[in-house]
Amino acid sequence: MTGETFDYIVAGAGSAGCAVAARLSENGRYSVLLLEAGPPDTNLWIHIPLGFARTYVNPKVNWKFETQPQPQLNNRQLYLPRGKTLGGSSSINGMVYIRGNHGDYDEWRQRGCEGWDWDSVLPYFKKAENQARGADEFHGVGGPLHVSDQPAKFELAEAALAACEQAGIPRNPDFNGAQQEGCGYYQTTTSNRRRWSAAKAYLEPARGRANLKIVTGAHTTKVTIENNRATGVEFHTAQGPKTALARKEVVAAGGAYGSPQLLQLSGLGPAAHLQDMGIPIVKDMPAVGSNLHDHFNTNLSWRCAKPITLNDLENSWPRKIAAAARYALFRTGPMASNGIHAGVFTRSDPRLERPDLQINIFEWSTMERSSVRVKPHPFPGFTLMPVHLRPEGRGTVRLQSPDPLAPPAVLFDYLRTDYDVRALLAAIRLCRTIAAQPALKPYVMDEILPGAATQSDEDTIAYIRQTGVSNQHPTSSCAMGHGPNTVVDPRLRVHGIEGLRVADASIMPVVVGGNTNAPTIMIGEKCAAMMLEDAHG
Repeated sequence: MTGETFDYIVAGAGSAGCAVAARLSENGRYSVLLLEAGPPDTNLWIHIPLGFARTYVNPKVNWKFETQPQPQLNNRQLYLPRGKTLGGSSSINGMVYIRGNHGDYDEWRQRGCEGWDWDSVLPYFKKAENQARGADEFHGVGGPLHVSDQPAKFELAEAALAACEQAGIPRNPDFNGAQQEGCGYYQTTTSNRRRWSAAKAYLEPARGRANLKIVTGAHTTKVTIENNRATGVEFHTAQGPKTALARKEVVAAGGAYGSPQLLQLSGLGPAAHLQDMGIPIVKDMPAVGSNLHDHFNTNLSWRCAKPITLNDLENSWPRKIAAAARYALFRTGPMASNGIHAGVFTRSDPRLERPDLQINIFEWSTMERSSVRVKPHPFPGFTLMPVHLRPEGRGTVRLQSPDPLAPPAVLFDYLRTDYDVRALLAAIRLCRTIAAQPALKPYVMDEILPGAATQSDEDTIAYIRQTGVSNQHPTSSCAMGHGPNTVVDPRLRVHGIEGLRVADASIMPVVVGGNTNAPTIMIGEKCAAMMLEDAHG
């Protein structure tokens, strides 16, 4: 493929990259090259909803990054699973479909990101969506991304939601509707009880197009830039290094870790850092790889009085065999769902304008969750996972070495401020309040984590520092906006470099209050629409 020329090159076939490539190639007028470092999405576990517990630790489809030692977290290195296959992290995530709060996007606009307020992004959410409940003012049908309800009601989830109501949290039938706050069931990116990744949604219908070339096992290592214009890319394959040229534009879509790494390898980044790495400086851009932030969470787990949790499935070969047979024959049973059936959006302080806490209700509990394995407790258990949605700490993505195939150096800045700590303390108190309600009384035996002995703020903060982890929603490392603290303008064009855009979660000026997959797909949709507008003059 050395030297082959395309109108557009998209580097990264993740959640946004799939949408960009499919939309750019849709009208047949433009040739598009889509490069993906990982393999095709043929792994069996990708497509089974409960299979994400397997892909979570599988190096064949997962980059399995780790952070640098985190100073506020007892110098622990945190595990960062990221999708390494067509569909990117949408092929290995928990499939929860959440857009974020309407006010999040209005805040983007207030920060100078014209065209990214709620009313402006809603049409792109609707365009992407094929909503199982039908169309209304908030939802669309006929789009490539299937959004479905949970396949059944679940006993433990029902009890937990009743407990939330008893704790004063109102039911919300649609977290992506008129308002976000409340408790309720999550919808998922699934169809017919199969995962519906960005690859399934966008690439499967586009595969037959003569003007779209999808190349897997192709790790983009550099954007070639001449006279401040992107002219193409270099990429690594099993057959050796190759290049491709772009007549119009190159789109970096490698995610919040991959895109800043690629820009830095291409000479766009903090000058002193590039100099240290021996990378020729094309443009000093301090914001590339800065401003990284992510949701932060810990876990509270309880022993369950009834053998109805996923622990019971994982710890029993007869149950696993029966569940596999049910799924294979009828697409029912525990493997047909994601195990994250319901959740809560609420505020750590009633004076806040928007929810800053999310609580995920997991129908399992684990004694180990690492880059090596996920090991459940040997008894029935469930987990409430409090997530801080609006952390104030900001981290960095930097090159670990000039080797383009080396993983990036990721450093978060969790628990930087008193608010970051207090919000999680409030969330832990709320989780315990929910678990103490009458509706959960028949299910709760004893608190496993952090345990009844951990009660004081001091002890609870120590527990958070020892157990808190990334919620796997990294954003903002190539932030959108105007001025020196941003990387792309509101049309996602890299400042000062023609023919180069970034389209993925890295462009968010601030992380949204909720799961980031749906917003990332929306970013891909909107980027492609703007590119086509610009191409047509």
